[in-house]
Amino acid sequence: MGTEFDMNQSQSSAALEATGGCLCGAVRYELRGQLRGVYNCHCGQCRRSHGSFGPYSSVSHDQITFTEQRSLKWYDSSEIARRGFCGDCGSSLFWEPADKDHIAISAGSIDQPSGLTTLGHIFTDDKGDFYAINDDLPRWLGTMSENG
Repeated sequence: MGTEFDMNQSQSSAALEATGGCLCGAVRYELRGQLRGVYNCHCGQCRRSHGSFGPYSSVSHDQITFTEQRSLKWYDSSEIARRGFCGDCGSSLFWEPADKDHIAISAGSIDQPSGLTTLGHIFTDDKGDFYAINDDLPRWLGTMSENG
């Protein structure tokens, strides 16, 4: 689905900002350049994939290099995006839109300290009934672009 990108691409000239990977180590990556702050996605797919909301940062495709991908699997979760996960341990790692030049990275898979902060919540109209959003961060019923 969507546009493929070379997961073995050469490293960007930007400085290494972060590393990360799955629970078992079968998928590891390096991120170069500035990472976007985290948006918590409350859509039904993220809740099913993560067991709760999905906290995602993002980088452009040329800012990620896979240093280990022996168990990286992709699932076409909708017509507009696919999700990357570890086929061994099941860690949910990526959300990649088909028509954009970026990849969203599960913030929990980024090695600490990440230096990231949460910027807001999206798809709050689809939020699970088992938790509350108890902060004053911006909220969108759908995506940020759908709400101006």
